[in-house]
Amino acid sequence: MSRTTARIATVALLAALATPALAQQAPAAEPAVAPARTRAPANAETRAAYDRADALSRSVFWTEQADINPLDPVAGVKAAQALRELGRFDQAAEMAQRVLLVQPGNVEAMLEAGRGHIARGQAFYGIQALETARDARPDDWRVWSLLGTAYEQVRRADDARTAWGRALELSPENPDVLANMAVAAMVRGDNAAAEPLLRRAAARPEASLKVRLNLALALGLNGNLTEAEQILRRVLPPEQADANLAWLRARAGGQEQASARTWDSLQGG
Repeated sequence: MSRTTARIATVALLAALATPALAQQAPAAEPAVAPARTRAPANAETRAAYDRADALSRSVFWTEQADINPLDPVAGVKAAQALRELGRFDQAAEMAQRVLLVQPGNVEAMLEAGRGHIARGQAFYGIQALETARDARPDDWRVWSLLGTAYEQVRRADDARTAWGRALELSPENPDVLANMAVAAMVRGDNAAAEPLLRRAAARPEASLKVRLNLALALGLNGNLTEAEQILRRVLPPEQADANLAWLRARAGGQEQASARTWDSLQGG
């Protein structure tokens, strides 16, 4: 399966990340907000405005800010996040590592490094940063959720279950943690195990759009196209819902397993 087709079917690994499990919108051709033309650091008002911009605009702006002042960890972390949202996972991981070179104790950069490596399918290289973040913030559910995802990707199943269990102890029924567990199951090809986890996640009032899209994906791949369509019609514009339904109809009951899913379906953690 082509990389483009695979992404039409997935959204944010696991708490924390990334492109949706089902397509939401075409990438912007150019930033909606023109990048700053000055080489001086932006003021607080401009920075706040870009926080509300689309991912492409944010990636341009925050990368420029990080280049202007490499000692600005906020710019580096936000650039990494925006790059990851655009599917530029290698660049996202590299940007997070840039922050860690100048500020080794920055936990948010550690989390972004972990997310980037997980999303690009190379979680092994993000585990050290995530374990360091765990030691620094042992009560942060996001760290444990991402660690669970990373461990699962490198086939440390027992460690993954332990990490996710700890995440749910810290944040019971957290939809992002449940979604990450479910996406991992789908990557393994176990859609039947993913569906109940995603139902629990989607039932939470704070569940994101990405969680609901992943539930529609699991339902469709399990052959429940009627309910999958109901969800897609509620949360996506008609043409995007149609495209995703066409993808699901072509694959419902088929033999595609892990190759049809990608680790960029990462949620909040």
